[in-house]
Amino acid sequence: MNSSLRIPRRWRLVARFTAALGLAGAVTLTGLPGSPVEHASAAPTTAKLRPGTGKRCDAKHLGREYDRTPVNSGFPTTPGTNFDKWGGDPKNFNYPLPGKAFDGLSAPTAAQKAKALSKDPDPEKNVQAWEAQAKASGDPADKAMEIYARYLSKSRPQSFERWFDKIYIRNEINNSKGSAFEARLVKDFQLVGPDWLCEVYVDIFDENGKRVGWRKYDAYNKSTREFNEFKSNSALRSGQLAQDRVVARSMPDHTFRYTGAKNFSAAERRKIDAFNRDVEQMRPGRTNQVRGFQRQYNPIPQTKPIRGYSRYDTWFAPGCQGGPAGRVPLAAAGDCGTRGPLNDRVNGSGRTLSEAKQIQAEARRLDTRGTLPRGGPGGVDFTTLELRYVGGLAKGKGMQYSMKAGMMPDPDQNPGWGGQASMQLASDAMFTWLALTPDKFWVNLNPDEPDRVMDSKFATTDAGRVLLEADLQMKHDFFKAMDPKTDLGKRYWAALPKENGYPCMPGLRNWIEPKPAEVREQDGGIYILDAPLRLRSTAQKTITQGPGTPICDPDEAQIKAAQRVVDSMIVPEVEKTINTAPQYADLRRVYTSRVAAEWIRQQDAKKATDFRPIIDSNDVKRWPLRAPNENWNKDELFKRYRKIFTEGEFTYDIDTDHGVQVYIVGGVDFSKQPKRNISRTRFTVENRTLDTTTRTSMKSDDTSYRDTDILYLGGDSSGDTGGGGTDPSPSPAPSSPSPSPSGQPTPGHSATPTPRPSAGQSGGATPAPPRSPDDPSGDLAHTGSDTPVGLIAGIAAAVIAAGAGLVWWTRRRRSAGN
Repeated sequence: MNSSLRIPRRWRLVARFTAALGLAGAVTLTGLPGSPVEHASAAPTTAKLRPGTGKRCDAKHLGREYDRTPVNSGFPTTPGTNFDKWGGDPKNFNYPLPGKAFDGLSAPTAAQKAKALSKDPDPEKNVQAWEAQAKASGDPADKAMEIYARYLSKSRPQSFERWFDKIYIRNEINNSKGSAFEARLVKDFQLVGPDWLCEVYVDIFDENGKRVGWRKYDAYNKSTREFNEFKSNSALRSGQLAQDRVVARSMPDHTFRYTGAKNFSAAERRKIDAFNRDVEQMRPGRTNQVRGFQRQYNPIPQTKPIRGYSRYDTWFAPGCQGGPAGRVPLAAAGDCGTRGPLNDRVNGSGRTLSEAKQIQAEARRLDTRGTLPRGGPGGVDFTTLELRYVGGLAKGKGMQYSMKAGMMPDPDQNPGWGGQASMQLASDAMFTWLALTPDKFWVNLNPDEPDRVMDSKFATTDAGRVLLEADLQMKHDFFKAMDPKTDLGKRYWAALPKENGYPCMPGLRNWIEPKPAEVREQDGGIYILDAPLRLRSTAQKTITQGPGTPICDPDEAQIKAAQRVVDSMIVPEVEKTINTAPQYADLRRVYTSRVAAEWIRQQDAKKATDFRPIIDSNDVKRWPLRAPNENWNKDELFKRYRKIFTEGEFTYDIDTDHGVQVYIVGGVDFSKQPKRNISRTRFTVENRTLDTTTRTSMKSDDTSYRDTDILYLGGDSSGDTGGGGTDPSPSPAPSSPSPSPSGQPTPGHSATPTPRPSAGQSGGATPAPPRSPDDPSGDLAHTGSDTPVGLIAGIAAAVIAAGAGLVWWTRRRRSAGN
């Protein structure tokens, strides 16, 4: 009799646990704190609470001890589910990160190495000597020497820059961010009194009673016997969960709760659910023994940047847009530039998907305390990065900025990458829109006008390249929408007017232009709430002919009828694609920069800003075509377009037995940038907390808009987060530990938390104030002529019903032969 070999459950747990220990051992080699393992040769089987373990949470984090634990102490617990979510607005918590001020240091020179090693021949004593001197003097030069001494104290496998970012700063974050998050939870959820202990250890033993490891929990309630793990990024470690299963089996009267400062991803929820099912099998009849709790918090690092030691980038920095041919290295700004959470996330992203995967894996391995921003380095979808706030334009202050981006759904398997390229494009485009006069903001793919493709200076910029490539892409997508193999295309061809029984379509010109952008001007800046683009279409002929013979010669009535069909069926579909599809992401990115640039123009006209020397200078040498498009040429694109126009791109088989080949031509016109400035009431109702979210985004690298998967990340010319992270709605200190009447939670706590409606709401959202569909109501100035520049000379041209004559003649000939 044959039977399969089944590994006992106990040993499957051992395998998981051993794998986790191996990973932890690898972490130790890189210089992070040692793993919680003493001996990995035997299997962990039992766990016991370490005698005398833990420190009172109130004394540790609040500096005082409470006589009793309040009745409303602890986290929400909803019957019937093992997940709870706090519905209030996000809060902030600060944590010290002074070492970040030295992120501009380069690898030590030979002279710096000699000086850094000069204090003592013993490497550890040498570090201690520099540490003492730096602390006593407060001189950043001494602190820099201490950092160099630490790097040189051991043989390092990585470069100085990589060691500083991945080891030195990561250790500082691990040591301070987790502790600050714990303190915030202790305060907000009143984890005080004798019942609550923090930093509680559980020892893990093998079957012979020998200790083989230990598990540390962030908090423990002696009364309810609940172990608590706090994760500021809501990411759970598989190794810790393996240990938790051993603890659960050995201590059947204890429960578990995982609290995150962000929404748990689907993968993290599955981990909690799987552990809960395992525990419920261990304890028949008892449910929800493992719980998850989400409460939105934004971490604010406290760093005071130091000129000459801190890294400043040239993005969005008007004072340092220089260098040969404008090619300033990203981090070459010594006396100017910008800093901020956005810059850090962008600089930490991979330039390719392969590099991003390596960065993501390394970051996960080194994150011993779960303090990475949500999703890790690859958590941001940089293809969606768009400028959404500009402010702080006082002379000598540069500007403040915040950008919006989505999150990657599975950052470990498919991390976001290309952050520097997206950031550079948004910044270069903004300066291009400022430097060139608006009459140059158009492109024109017209087969009759090879000499009027675009302005020659505009053609040397990535903003111009993006517009022209988007125009060609739009023509291609227009074709796709008309494909009779699709339901829309089939209905389109059937709806066209007929001539001699065949669909008759006039020549078209199509172009992209802005719709009014919805903005809110307040707080000394502009919030760009929506910046939609519109597709325009109208009938027009060209001299240049496509392949074959036109299928019909429409009269005025047929032209109008066909245009109505195009406008009602094809245009809306392609316009939706332009505003949402990834192939137009760069176009949308440069357009939001256009909205911001126009507002900067207006503010500078009122009072001089740091942008004044750039505005209307018509000098764009500092924002050239960048790699990999440095050799891009408008004439080459026009040749490619004209080849498609004259030879055809798509062949459609229509129900008339005629193979019809069509090609659409058109343009992009950004010469105007209208906007609609919405009211404060509507801004508050429809974009609640966006103002505080935007301010927080300039300080925190993990700022979600409310509890969504939309991130806001920003920066400014100072980059100073020291003292800038105060909570817009700080919670009070823990209330008196006296029991509340009827045991009800105190304000700010709820057993079943739900978001409170905004003022004026009653049973639903307050309707937005009425608005005119046509009147922008507070346009930005229509720069340039009211007549779309470039279109007047014939941007766009024809739909050629090409190839129809040849195919029709071939089929007629076959019919006559039969």
